[in-house]
Amino acid sequence: MDDKIIYRELSYEIVGVLFEVFDELGYGHKESYYENAVAKGFDFKKIKYKRQIPYKLTFKGKEIGKYVLDFIIEDKIVLEIKRGNYFGKKNIEQVFNYLKVTNLKLAILANFTANGVKFIRIVNSDKYIKQPQEYKLTISKKLLRL
Repeated sequence: MDDKIIYRELSYEIVGVLFEVFDELGYGHKESYYENAVAKGFDFKKIKYKRQIPYKLTFKGKEIGKYVLDFIIEDKIVLEIKRGNYFGKKNIEQVFNYLKVTNLKLAILANFTANGVKFIRIVNSDKYIKQPQEYKLTISKKLLRL
């Protein structure tokens, strides 16, 4: 099963930075402050990233909107940072859209909560249509209340 985890080592490194940020800053800060601290953590660990990346959404070659992603790490993983105790359906859908527009395989949605960092890995199921069912994410009410 471990060999089927997408970008396992890089994911562990990213999550490690998130926990370091929480350990030092604690809870209650603006998302942008957590984002700044995460960027510093990536710099310290020499993890390559892009930050606040605009992606255009087009229809028939015309721009109809724009997404701004918090991070893309090593051109492989989207990282979206939020503050709050729950993974809202709206936030999960937002990250799915980021995966679609970037055509990347994996995203991490991280919440800085009063009780620590909570995160979920979200796989771009469009990239795994012919893969086993386990790659598909089903959003359950239980998951949304972690």
